[in-house]
Parts: sequence; structure tokens; C-alpha cells
Amino acid sequence: MEKSPYLFPGDSYDTPEDAPRSKVFRLLLGSRWYFYFYNFGIFVRTGSCARRGGLTAARQIAFSNENVRLVERCGGKLHLRGLDNLRALNNRPVVLIGNHMSLLETALFHALIREYVDFTFVIKQSLMDVPYFREIMRALDAIPVSRTNPREDLRTVLQEGKSRLQKGRSVVIFPQSTRSEEFDPETFNSIGVKLARAAGVPVVPFALKTDFLANGRFLRDMGKLRPEREIWFDFAPARAVEGNGHAQQQEIIEFIQGRLADWRARERR
Repeated sequence: MEKSPYLFPGDSYDTPEDAPRSKVFRLLLGSRWYFYFYNFGIFVRTGSCARRGGLTAARQIAFSNENVRLVERCGGKLHLRGLDNLRALNNRPVVLIGNHMSLLETALFHALIREYVDFTFVIKQSLMDVPYFREIMRALDAIPVSRTNPREDLRTVLQEGKSRLQKGRSVVIFPQSTRSEEFDPETFNSIGVKLARAAGVPVVPFALKTDFLANGRFLRDMGKLRPEREIWFDFAPARAVEGNGHAQQQEIIEFIQGRLADWRARERR
């Protein structure tokens, strides 16, 4: 059996002040293209591994670890909190619900949580047309939705999500309609809570701040790097969905708003 290359043994992690920085990145004056060159290479190797049917959990973690170290080589500072809340799940399937800010979260998520949570994503159907990405998502048994027909998307998520959860696989949902650096509760729908309620599993709220990697103005997936903006992930304890789930939906929103406010206040200081 493959040994997991998981990097984060404690409840939290903070990039060390003496973490190695790339001399080439500095010589290139912090060019985004250094990051994207290596990130694309990791992406292609991950997709190729999936095409061959060899994308095990350990290999997915290893590829994602490369993205963690790439971020740190580019001057990014990563902070993790609440990892013990993931360990406490004891491999129970859950619905993980959080905000969506950039491409960085999907690049890092396996390094952060895959050791303790076997999961898949709910994604936009159009992403299944992207070479290599579709192979990765098929290997994860991802759930594609249109994002154009909310009623049909809800039906798909409830049906397919319940099937994944019954097989023991957790589901990660970003309820926002698109990636955004600003969190808008009005566009943060309750589809994740509805899935958890229908499947009889807990929800795990998470909050993240990944604006280290900006969304591009013309090429959305090629935004600039902002090493001065620190990267944060925080995972809350699992909680059962009670009644119609409105209370849990509000708790998730307040958790995300509170963490973002704290992190941005720290950055201003």
C-alpha cells in the first residue's frame, strides 16, 4: 500500500519564515509566468496519471503538495486551521461547504484534506470539456452541473451527491455561482445544506482566502500573483442539519464572514 505524503500532522500550519524562495522567481521580478509554468506542469502530470487510471489518493496528495511548495517558493504564506476537525470525522462522509475565491483552492485541497476525507467536487459542466481536468474529475467521480438551470442542478446534486455519500465519499460544494474575492451571502445558496439534510450526513463549514492568486481580467485563469496577500483555510467542526437547515446555512455564512473579516484585518495591520 502506498504511503501517504501528507504534509500537515498538527491542527494548524503556518509557512515558516525561512521557507525556501525561488531565486529564479525573484530574478524574473515575481512574474506570474513562473508560477503558471510549474502549475501547468503539475496539472498535466496529474491529468496524465488519471488517464492511465493511476490517480490514487496518495498520488493526488503528492501532486497537490507540489502546488503547496510552488506557492511557498513564490513567496506565498499558507495558514491552515481546524485540521483536527477533519481528523475527528473518522472517515465519515460529510458535505463540506465554503466560499470560492480562486483556482488555488482546487490546486491545494487534496494536500490539505485528502488524508482524512475521501471527497469529490460539484463542478460546472463546461469544465468537463477541458483536457486533463476532465480526466482528473472523472477519477474523482465529480458531479457536473449546468449553473444555468437551478432546479435541474438541485435535482442532480441531490441525486448524485446522495449516491456518492452513501458510498462513503464526501462532497465539496462551493455554493457561489462563480469565483469571487468578495463574499456575497445573497449568492451563497443552500444547495449544500439541502444535500446534507437529504442524505442524513453532517455539514463541515470551511472558509478560505486565496486572493494570493487573482482572477484575471482578460484570461480569468491567468491572474497575477500577490504574495503580500496571505492564504488561509479554516475548517469548522462537523454539525448535523436540523429542521429545514436554515440555522445551519446561517451559521456557515457567519463563519465565512467572520474569518474573512479577521484575516483582512490582520493583513491591514
